Amino acid sequence: MSASPSLTVEERLWRAVLWGSSILVFAFLMVPLLAIIPLSFNGGPFLTYPLQGVSLRWYETVLSDPDWASALRNSLIVGSVSTGIATVLGTLAAVGLARARFPGHGLVMAVVLSPMIVPVVIVAVGFYLFFAPLGLTGSYAGLILAHTALAVPFVVITVSATLQGYDVTLSRAAASLGAGPLLTFRRVTLPLIAPGVASGGLFAFATSFDEVVVVLLVAGPGQRTLPREMFSGIRESINPSIMAVATLLIVFSTLLLITLEVLRRHNEKVRGIAR
Repeated sequence: MSASPSLTVEERLWRAVLWGSSILVFAFLMVPLLAIIPLSFNGGPFLTYPLQGVSLRWYETVLSDPDWASALRNSLIVGSVSTGIATVLGTLAAVGLARARFPGHGLVMAVVLSPMIVPVVIVAVGFYLFFAPLGLTGSYAGLILAHTALAVPFVVITVSATLQGYDVTLSRAAASLGAGPLLTFRRVTLPLIAPGVASGGLFAFATSFDEVVVVLLVAGPGQRTLPREMFSGIRESINPSIMAVATLLIVFSTLLLITLEVLRRHNEKVRGIAR
């Protein structure tokens, strides 16, 4: 077996440029986030370097403050409910759009994905104008519906991508054996696309958990979420407790990314088995 030819000078130069630019982009994205973490352990009351000692006082403040606890509870409630609804609706929409071919198919897909494309400020104003006459502003129901609409496109995209590798002959085989559409979906289709559904649900939860603009216009004082509380804290008084919350969110986001990667690899294995 012959050895691979050595790289030319131009190829080595291009590889060095590629690696260097990749490292610069990665540093540009990650350094601001990594700068937050040490500040959350600052013993002083100001966001300054060098640190004025190391302390867990700001984590203790966050965990014992009823306002932060209420904001976290609201975020979990709204995020969990909206994620559940968005996952069901997004999965059904993705399956329907993947199987059906009709005039205006592209237009329907564009409308479904529009909350992800239209600037969130415009979407938030639209929700406010629509919900206000219905009495849904300042309520959990209105906030959950708004977050559901924002999260559905992420589920649709993720499940649609998973359906690209789905073998439709499996559904036809189930139908030939007497299984109805609902039973085929529940026993054949859903288990095979489950990793994509779970990934879409995680994206939906992250979208809801991180959203602040819609909350500012639609939610009331009783529905202050964690991002809303952080926004108010930054605007009124900046202290390291916000950095503690930000660090916890970074850890939470990292765990979500790891989970998504595990689901992606599992999805690849499922596709391999199905083939």
